[in-house]
Amino acid sequence: MGKTLQILAATAFVLLGTTHQQTHVATAFAPIRRMLPNYANKSPPFTNNISKSISTSNSISKLHVAGIEAAWDSYLNVLEANPLAVKSVTAGVILGAADLSGQAIQQVMAAKDEQDSDVTAVKSDGGIDIARFLRFAFFGLILQAPWNHFYYLFLDGVLPPTPDPFTLTTGIKVFIDQFIQAPIFTVIIFAFLGTLEGKSKDEIKKQLDDDYVDTMLANW
Repeated sequence: MGKTLQILAATAFVLLGTTHQQTHVATAFAPIRRMLPNYANKSPPFTNNISKSISTSNSISKLHVAGIEAAWDSYLNVLEANPLAVKSVTAGVILGAADLSGQAIQQVMAAKDEQDSDVTAVKSDGGIDIARFLRFAFFGLILQAPWNHFYYLFLDGVLPPTPDPFTLTTGIKVFIDQFIQAPIFTVIIFAFLGTLEGKSKDEIKKQLDDDYVDTMLANW
């Protein structure tokens, strides 16, 4: 990590200061050029160092970009070969990470609100609810990805995509997605996660009564 930060700092310094540095270097070396005629055909050492630094930085940037592109291409190839499996794993990772981020934000907000309260409320594992994280990751793996996969296959089969996105077909698909599919799937989400939490049917129904409308409004 330290070496990476040094490279980034050096790169920023070189890119931001190259023009001014080259001007000052040329001025500083002017008397020496007059004293040593053979030197006139050579570049100042510091300018050479700058050029080498820029070349090295550009090479590192190209390697990073090439690495990202290669990883993305590999992901797309695997996705094309095994769409459902890859979508499921991806959804599990994304939803799990999203929940961890949400918990981290909640911890920061709770710490600000409870600075003068009882600190024993903080969990011994640092406040991270591992069971909740696993529930959301499992939800993405088992339900979210398969549902979306087959739902959009069905929808595209009934209403094939059009080359132009701004068509009546697209509008109908958006309407179906937001006002038919989303309300149904939201109920399934509450039931699925509530079951994983060990809630009873009455508790799940109460949660739906309390949170369903706000959830749908936030979704829209």
